[in-house]
Order: sequence, then C-alpha cells, then structure tokens
Amino acid sequence: MTKRILIGIWFAVLLVSGPFIAAQPTEKVSIWKGFEKVEFTFENKNAWFVKPQKAIAGNPWVWRAHFPTWHTEMDSILLSRGFHIAYINTNDMFAHPKAMQVWDAFYDYLVNQKQFAPKVALEGVSRGGLYVYGWAKRNPDKVSCIYAEAPVCDPKSWPGGRGKGLGSEKDWAVWLKLFNVTEDEAAKFTDIPLNDLVGLASYKVPIIHAIGLKDKHVPAEENSDLLVKNYMQLGGPISVYPMTRGEQEMEGHHFPIEHPEYFANFIEQHSVPVQKNLSHMPYIQVNKGLGNAFEKFRKEKKGTVAFLGGSITHNPGWRDKTAQYLKEHFPETDFTFIAAGIPSLGSTPHAFRFERDVLAKGTPDLLFLEAAVNDRGNGFSEKAQIKGLEGILRHLYAANPNANAVLMAFAEPGKNADYEKGKEPVEVAVHERVAKHYGTAYINLAKEVYDRITAGEFSWKYDFKDLHPSPYGQEVYFQTIKELLKTDSSAATNAIKLPAPMDRFSYEKGSYHEVAEAKNLKGFTLNPDWKPADKTPTRPGFVNVPMLVGEQPNASLDFEFKGRGVGIAIISGPDAGKITYTIDGKKPQTLDFFTPWSNQLHLPWYLMLSDELSSGKHKLHLTIASEKNEKSTGNACRIVYFLVNE
Repeated sequence: MTKRILIGIWFAVLLVSGPFIAAQPTEKVSIWKGFEKVEFTFENKNAWFVKPQKAIAGNPWVWRAHFPTWHTEMDSILLSRGFHIAYINTNDMFAHPKAMQVWDAFYDYLVNQKQFAPKVALEGVSRGGLYVYGWAKRNPDKVSCIYAEAPVCDPKSWPGGRGKGLGSEKDWAVWLKLFNVTEDEAAKFTDIPLNDLVGLASYKVPIIHAIGLKDKHVPAEENSDLLVKNYMQLGGPISVYPMTRGEQEMEGHHFPIEHPEYFANFIEQHSVPVQKNLSHMPYIQVNKGLGNAFEKFRKEKKGTVAFLGGSITHNPGWRDKTAQYLKEHFPETDFTFIAAGIPSLGSTPHAFRFERDVLAKGTPDLLFLEAAVNDRGNGFSEKAQIKGLEGILRHLYAANPNANAVLMAFAEPGKNADYEKGKEPVEVAVHERVAKHYGTAYINLAKEVYDRITAGEFSWKYDFKDLHPSPYGQEVYFQTIKELLKTDSSAATNAIKLPAPMDRFSYEKGSYHEVAEAKNLKGFTLNPDWKPADKTPTRPGFVNVPMLVGEQPNASLDFEFKGRGVGIAIISGPDAGKITYTIDGKKPQTLDFFTPWSNQLHLPWYLMLSDELSSGKHKLHLTIASEKNEKSTGNACRIVYFLVNE
C-alpha cells in the first residue's frame, strides 16, 4: 500500500554563491518501485533520492542527470543491492556553470547531511551527458564511475545540428541565449565534454557508453566516438557497448538496454566497497577568512585576484581552475586575474617584485601566495622567509586594507622526507606562523599530499609525479582550494588592522630599482636588451631586458640608495662569477653567484647584501672578484635589478 507522509525537516545549506540560505523544509515521502522515495525542494529546484531497503555500508549512490525515469532497470537492480539513487532537476540548463554550482551544493548536502558516499556514480542519458561530464571534470576526485547512454558530448552536434545530427532549433536557440554566445562563438566554445578530460583521466575514472549505431539525433561519430578517443589518449579507461538488439526508435536515439545487470555490475564494481578518503578540512585554516573579498565581488560586481608564486603558479593547472571556479562562483562579477608566477622565485623575490608584477597591474582584493617550494630549494633562511612573506602581506594591506589572502605550502620530496622523520618542514611552519599572525587563510598542501600518500590514496611516483604536479596533482591542489572557497562565505570583516611586524626589518617596502641608477661604472656596461651568447635556457622576464653586465675581474660600480636593506637580482648562468662588496665603506664581503643549477640555466637569483641597516642614505660598492667557482666558466656578473627595502 502506498503512503504519503509529510515530514518537516529544516536544514541549512552552505551555498556556493553566498551566505547561508535555507533549503525548502518539507520532504515528501512516497513509494517508488517498492522503495522509499524522498522528494523535496533544493535551491528552488525539485530534487529527490530513493532509499534501498538495506543500504550498503558507506551509502554508495547513483546520481541521475536529466530523464531520471528513462531506462530505470539499472536503478532497480542497484536499489535492490543497497544503492541510493538521487536526482536534482536542472533541466534545460545544458550543464551551464550555474547548474554546476547547484550540483556542487546538492552533492555537499547529500554527502555531509545525509552521509552519502563521497564518491558517486554518474548516470547521464542523452543531454544528460553534458551534465555528468561538466560536473565530473570539475570534480574528478568525487566520481567513482560514469555510465552514459547515447550521451551528448558536443552541443554543436545536438542541439546545434551543425554536423550530421538532426539537431533541435528550439533547444539550440535556448543554448545560445543561456551561454550568451553567437553562432560564430559557439563554433569555438570549449566548455564541452570532449575537452579538458585530462584531470578525469588522471584519476582513472572508469567510463562506459551505451550507444545506438544509427542514432540520427546524437550521432556517435560526433559525440561518443570523439570522447572515447580523447579520453583513452589521455590514459582514461573507457569502453563502448553498442545496442543492436530490439527496436531502434526515434531515429535510432532510443533503444532497449541489453543486459542491464551488466551495467549495474559495472557501477557496483567501481563503487563498492566505499572508500572514504581523507577530508580536505584538516589542512585548511580559514582564520579571518575571505569575507572582505567575497563581499566586494558580490556587491560591486568587480574583483581583482592575483596569483603570486613560482613555477607551480606560473604553470597551467590549479591557478586556471581556481580562476574558473571564482568566475562560476560569482557569475555576475567582472574579474581581473593577475598571473604573477615566475619559475624559481620564492618569498624574497616576491616581496621585491610585488609592486611591479602585481600592484602595477591592479590592486588585489584576493591574493593567492606560494613560496614554500622555492624557499627551500633556494636556501632562504627562516628569518628571510618571515621577512619576505610578511613583507608581501603588509605591502598588500597597505595598498588595500580590505584585501584577503591565502597562503599555501605546496608539496615536494624534501618535505615528504621531513614528515617521514616526524619533522615539520621549516617552510611549512613559517607559512603557518605568518598566516596566523595576520589572520590570512592558510592551506598546508604539503602535509595533505604526504598524508594521502601514506594513507594509500595515490603515489608520488605514478600519480603526483613531481614537485611540478601532474594533472592529478593539480587537481589535488585545486580541490582543496575549492573547499576553502566553498567553506568561507562569511560577511566582511572590514579593514585589516595590521599587527606589529614579526620582524621589524620585514620587506614591506621592498621594490625594484632600475640598473640605470648605478654610478661610476668601471668594466660594467648597460645592455638594453640582454640575451645570452650561448644556448643556455633563460626565464621569461629575465631575457631581452636591460641588464648591467660585467664579465672581467675588478669591474666595479656604485649604487646609492635610501632604505633599510639592499640586494641584487642577477642572472646566474654557466659563467657566473664572484663579487666582493661593501656598504658605506664597511668590512668587505664576498658572494659566489654560481648555483647548483647554473650550468643548466641562466637562473634568476636574488641576493640580499644587507637587510638590517639603519634608515637613511647608503652606498653600495660592488667589484667582480678575480677568483671564481671551480665549476664556473667565467667571472660574469649580470644585474637585472637592484633591490631596496625603504
């Protein structure tokens, strides 16, 4: 006998686009195929889930996208085996980012409030393919497997009908309007299932497609065939099952499912036993949060976000995904993104280049900052790291007292070795101390990567692969950053009240000074467009730029400055030499420019010559030494910038 019972349940859902808003409170319970079905309204959309009579431990589940009542044989089988089935109606949104935001919130609700498994099997029929791939690519760590049936993999095929497919003029007009693109722009539109599969493939998410060979609406050669090829070439496991038995209806788009138990077995095999991976949250410290930046994005509809770091920030990956998420998170906001990652550079270089590489391009409302990998590799002391990191933050807050920042400590083999010995890496500890002192958000990705490897979730060798993360590693970084962005939707805290500096000589007023300011050049020349005479590689920004060049012993120069610290940014290549220098005529000191990487690269190298001077005017005298490193081929001193902390 069918019963309908009204149960009032109030719950709060953390929305990805704003502060806490209550989902509709009423759940309606009915019976579906002998199983209890719970219907409710979530973010003003109809949603439901069906409960098994006895759930498998960990509550594995299937998430249906569009057409949830079509071909339910698999669902019945899986319900009888202990799976939940869930659905939210984002129909006619064609997997638009706004729909993906709803999916994120629905996932969080079912996993966090209803204790569903953290990995879900996705089931996409026809245009449902747009949804399952749109969400899976954004969340590869949350997907156990994908079953897709005659899936749309390219909107130009359906509803566009721009190939062999019949298309749908009505739906195509809706799609064009929804995504706000013209016909010409649609031809170049990239946010489709066929593209950007590398993250999903790196997680080895298994996929199976059931297709009809004579489908005139969603032709396989324009959809499944292309996705299968792309995914397999990236290393993703995927297979196709052509349905050839039974009536092929709707011009081949509708077909009977042969052996539904086969596909139920596929889902069960990849979903059970439920694996509960480590949570991201223990590695996130929200501190004062991101409320100021979020409030600016919401109210003023404008925002500037800067990414300051080394090669891990320079390279594509987590940075691009974070920028995309912010645009989808705040769809009405006009963002300016400042990409200020330069390979090989750590906190000291960041502090002195912050004015030119960040503030000259815009004043950030939100700053992502990483330096822990290069600070270790480049041998910066703990004291220097503190001066650099807090110097950047104090410079930021001086420019924008309402700004928010995120400090991140990224992973590397050296840090893994420290954790293995029970030690906290110095660079990680410094990042955390500075973040707590200033109330900035902090993410310890170094510890998270180590813990996940130790827990057997993945390996460094085959998954993460390098301190320059593989696509898999980039996803690990981004998913944790995303959790921070989702977690913090608090109200603005207004202007940051700066605490006393941790080190009174922090580089908060660090800046570049042009090499043309040097005086009394003897043996040095100003090359307005330096490039190497050899074939040794260079770094962008440190070639085809003005440079003071001295290549012979005893070449010298003077540099007069006003401030508490002075240094030089140089290029250290195979012929890097040594210098002696004095400040205000005091005791001479010697520096060797040759680094462990100099024979491979004209490496940008930042050297503080003195950083605890009294405020006021000073004079640096620099001379190329006659002796050189035994591994060097010359005595070169190539200065790109003078560094001054006023």
